[in-house]
Amino acid sequence: MSNFPRLQKALSRQGIHVSFRDGIYNIHNAHAVASILLPATLPLEQKAVTQLLEFASVADPQGHGAVCKACATPDFHPGSIAPVGAVVATSRDFVIPAAIGTDINCGIRIMRTGLNLAQAEAHKSSIIAKLKRAILENGRDVPVRSAGFKALFDDGPASFLEHLPELGLWRAADRDQLQRELAACVGLDSFQGDARYGPEALMQSREIVRPPSAAELGGGNHFLEFNVVDEIFDRHAAYEAGLKKGDITVMIHTGSRDVGFYVGRRWMDLAKQEWPQGLKHPGHGLYGLSGHLAAEYMKAMGVAARYAWFNRMALGEIVRQQLADIAAPDASAVIVDVPHNVVLQEREFNVHRKGSTPAHDGQWALIPGSMGDHSYLVKGLGHEDWLRSCSHGAGRQVRRQDTRRMKQPLVDTVWQCITLREERLIEEAPSAYKPVGPVLQAQEQAGLIRASVRLKPWLTFKA
Repeated sequence: MSNFPRLQKALSRQGIHVSFRDGIYNIHNAHAVASILLPATLPLEQKAVTQLLEFASVADPQGHGAVCKACATPDFHPGSIAPVGAVVATSRDFVIPAAIGTDINCGIRIMRTGLNLAQAEAHKSSIIAKLKRAILENGRDVPVRSAGFKALFDDGPASFLEHLPELGLWRAADRDQLQRELAACVGLDSFQGDARYGPEALMQSREIVRPPSAAELGGGNHFLEFNVVDEIFDRHAAYEAGLKKGDITVMIHTGSRDVGFYVGRRWMDLAKQEWPQGLKHPGHGLYGLSGHLAAEYMKAMGVAARYAWFNRMALGEIVRQQLADIAAPDASAVIVDVPHNVVLQEREFNVHRKGSTPAHDGQWALIPGSMGDHSYLVKGLGHEDWLRSCSHGAGRQVRRQDTRRMKQPLVDTVWQCITLREERLIEEAPSAYKPVGPVLQAQEQAGLIRASVRLKPWLTFKA
């Protein structure tokens, strides 16, 4: 808080007023108001504040829709257009495509592996070699019927699973288990779809396609990470998740890859094109869509969101099969798959979450730290003031561009990253992220979530 008076003055010169009480910043200007949950020990960034108020001020210029409420979780930091950690509710006939961007349904899946730490340590070199080849060196075979992608986009994941060929990755897949695990995917059953909005190359090129982005992590902060359960705070919740101390889990963090880019870019451009001629464009670059176009965007977004589910599901299946000789596949199971970059229709709102996670009452959520810090499996408490949301991680404290000035960190026994790109060790170093402890504690104290299980990183894979 030592820099808070200086920040107040700087924001005041922009017409932004900010106050702080009980771990909550309340901000407003002439156009919008918002709240930010952030402990005093973590910095409030001026650019992020400005972006949040710009996000909160978006409205249809002809009065057909607007933002109703805006807030942010403690992983709050600037994004390219909209800030990460933002949660914004609009009226049901209004959406803001640029707020979600192109990484649609970026999210995290966590699975039990059926291994404990002693078993995993005994096979560590084999696990590294197998996953490195499969995930990082393109040693995967993920064939999909074109008719399957059409079914995914038109009908949904359950229909897609019925179209899986008896080839490659799917030869050994337990299809009944994959169907059962759909229930563990938060928001998946609410995504709409329409194959008209998907890339034609996935549906019309030939009977079997092998998309380059299938079972792909992608860059940036995406990862596949094995963790050890090292603390249990809620015995009943841990039992529900099938976890005990010393168990090995795997977290998979990725999104919709090129399908998300294809959909997101098109609809961001369309929203800008729909701006009335002769009316000055907003400087922040956030444009809304209302009415029929808003409804169609939800279908298009749903296409990319369903592809992101497929991506994480396929990566999870690769992990299962690479571990099959040391862990029975039926010992593994999805605990939860949570989105943090989508619009979900909840009650009377379209809730836009940009780098934040649904945390409805009793619902699982994940709050990962860095690859050198703990992660937490938590239960949501459905706090209305924070739009039934929580943070999707600790949040960056050093911009990726600025990490290039950091000295290359040493990979030691505290954290181990397997990557083909050495720059990832700098860009994604633990010091580039906020400590997860205060981020978690702030949300527990405010009543957003309750921590159930603490996870310690064991092996992290980054593309």
